[in-house]
Amino acid sequence: MYFADFFRNLFKRSNVGVLIYLILNLLLLFFLSGQGDISGFFVVLGVYLFSLVVALSPVGEAILRIQQGCKPITRQDILAKVEPLFRRVYEKAKNLDPSIPDGVKIYLNNDKAPNAFATGRKTICITKGLLSLSDEQIESTLAHEFGHLAHKDTDMLLVISVGNLIVTFIFVATRLIINITGILFSIINRSIGGLIATFLVDILFGLAMWSWTKIGTLLVLYSGRKNEFEADEFAFKLGYGHGLAATLDIIAQHPPAHGLWKALYSTHPDTNDRIGKLQILGVEYSRY
Repeated sequence: MYFADFFRNLFKRSNVGVLIYLILNLLLLFFLSGQGDISGFFVVLGVYLFSLVVALSPVGEAILRIQQGCKPITRQDILAKVEPLFRRVYEKAKNLDPSIPDGVKIYLNNDKAPNAFATGRKTICITKGLLSLSDEQIESTLAHEFGHLAHKDTDMLLVISVGNLIVTFIFVATRLIINITGILFSIINRSIGGLIATFLVDILFGLAMWSWTKIGTLLVLYSGRKNEFEADEFAFKLGYGHGLAATLDIIAQHPPAHGLWKALYSTHPDTNDRIGKLQILGVEYSRY
């Protein structure tokens, strides 16, 4: 059911960018494995697919939590503040969309910028900075993240994160092997031409990797921005439109500086566009 949901969601119009990105990854793996060497390609493909299976499992979800420093909330004062807000939004979200799984848990990251993200099927991670906002604004943020869980956008985050890691590793390993082989060959044969050729090939690999990263970023941005609007609308349907609009203005003043938080924030549409969409839906909000 989990993987069936993922593949069904992958073909949503809003996720077309992610789908193209995965196809490009497969083509790139075919090229890096030696094009004509089908057996080598299938070995690399097997490793890539296995990594995606791991990414979509609770293991992948746990790995991403560890990478981003998202830990269970142990301080009782923080728990007393956050848990009732989380439970209230969770109940409303489940009533609106029963497909949201049971057992979703909230985690805490020490980042000082107010933010949150959802991943996998059962993880919502908030930053310590979010605790400085009002209860309504915290609930609005949680409602938005439950929107991502409801729409299964969070699977895409896991697949992109792990898939990107695997392809980058293969890319770097191939580049390293070519450089070492080329340099050794040139030294043994005392060939200046060989060294120049190795240098030029390395430049081409560097340009290819840069281009792949940029194209991947644009494709993921395309999907990410559409999904953000949908998650905003989910929060609006839960009754958090005004609170979310106010929170978006606050978060825009404290953008994350590094890590996954910065990467996720970069995929979001312009704050004014998001607030404008909420106002079109009927939210009466004005900052000025």
